[in-house]
Amino acid sequence: MNRTPTLDDLVLAGVALAAGLLLAFLSRSVLRWLAGHAKRTRWSGDDVIVEALRSVVPWAAIAGGTAVAAAALPLTGTVQHHVNQSLRVLLILVVTLSAARVIAGLVRTVTQSRSGVAGSATIFVNITRVLVLAIGFLVVLQTLGISIAPLLTALGVGGLAVALALQDTLANLFAGVHILASRTVQPGDYIRLSSGEEGYVEDINWRQTTVRQLSNNLVVIPNGQLAKANMTNYTRPEQQLTVLVQAGVGYECDLDHVERVTAEVVTEVMTGITGAVPDHEPAVRFHTFGDSRIGFTVVLGVGEFSDQYRVKHEFIKRLHRRYREEGIRIPAPTRTVALQRDSVAIPQQRSPKDSASGPGTAD
Repeated sequence: MNRTPTLDDLVLAGVALAAGLLLAFLSRSVLRWLAGHAKRTRWSGDDVIVEALRSVVPWAAIAGGTAVAAAALPLTGTVQHHVNQSLRVLLILVVTLSAARVIAGLVRTVTQSRSGVAGSATIFVNITRVLVLAIGFLVVLQTLGISIAPLLTALGVGGLAVALALQDTLANLFAGVHILASRTVQPGDYIRLSSGEEGYVEDINWRQTTVRQLSNNLVVIPNGQLAKANMTNYTRPEQQLTVLVQAGVGYECDLDHVERVTAEVVTEVMTGITGAVPDHEPAVRFHTFGDSRIGFTVVLGVGEFSDQYRVKHEFIKRLHRRYREEGIRIPAPTRTVALQRDSVAIPQQRSPKDSASGPGTAD
């Protein structure tokens, strides 16, 4: 079409373009209202979807209005083709970016809900985002009339060279995927490696695992090393765990009385200290006739790994105070030493403190 645009053509094109802009404005207002309602729901996936629609729908309305305006104008076939092609590419890019955001957000939501913590395994999020962007890029090339078959062939041939050059990186990538897929470690778990590193798993990305120690220091562990290491996970199969506290009383004590008093202290701590397990059944187990005392083990229940320090602290203080009130003696270790005097050995019983300060001591 080679005729000169008339006033009616320009008015019609302007109306179409204005209608597209108005529709974009209205849709964005409606979606903003929907976003406010989505934030009040328990599922966070609807927030991600509405946020993505706030980017796609207005651009689609603008592109639609522009396409109608271009069709109303007496443009040549070539110009009309380029305009339509540009609008299609714009829509594909907007849809691709929004889809990558939506899918990555949903993957992050599912990951967080499965791990039960506020951390995210970004390895799955990043892989998903890259795949969606790659598909969108190929669709754009196909829309522009560029054949993607040679590109895919070149990527297949070059992939071998890249794999050889990035062996360690790919090993860490697949190790991270294996760790998350097997669910042996998830963000939020408290782990301890045989090499000594321990802490809460903050994140597992495409190359490394970040562990936050109780001192708030971050330890970065390559995924390949984590997959091969001997590891103890204190969060699985369940987060609650038991803590053993060793104690001992003198031989003259009534063990039934000791057991009853200790169980009462355990119950008091379990119900009154934050981080303890209120329904934990008190357990006291005598196990050793020692040199100066009868040893026993007290079993405490804690909600998660770091709670054990607070619970043990309060239990030891309260148990010591209660033993003093009940007259239960916790004997100090004693040691038998021999003093050499005129070639005659005189055995004596001394405490470790006296032995350390007195003359002629021997271990």
